[in-house]
Amino acid sequence: MRLVIQRVRRAAVTVDGETVGSIGRGFAILVGVTHSDTEEQARWLARKVAGLRLFEDPDGKFNLSLREAEGAALVVSQFTLYGDVRRGRRPSFTDAARPERAEPLIARFAELLRAEGIGVETGVFGARMLVELVNDGPVTLILER
Repeated sequence: MRLVIQRVRRAAVTVDGETVGSIGRGFAILVGVTHSDTEEQARWLARKVAGLRLFEDPDGKFNLSLREAEGAALVVSQFTLYGDVRRGRRPSFTDAARPERAEPLIARFAELLRAEGIGVETGVFGARMLVELVNDGPVTLILER
């Protein structure tokens, strides 16, 4: 699984003009799944995300986790994270898992993040989504497991 995590002041995802998920302070998390990914990877990533210290303490140091900062997460599926552009100009997505494998694993990741005490909103798997966010920092990380 591959995650792109952005610390945000706010984020929302809209499908067909309707907001389906929105958060205030927290993380916007784009999630890609490849063929060999397992629930164990989702579990590890959920624990890691919940504990990442990317929020400032009163001294301005990254000492607070998402949980400690009382932040939330907006989890959005994104198969294009496994796009391969090493050859040609059109990406190949053969490394991205098929929807029947990816969708339940992304849903499980969101569930596991909730079990870590994080408020979670999600996009709609397979839908054409508009994701709006205000990146705070900017702070952006890529996690892979």
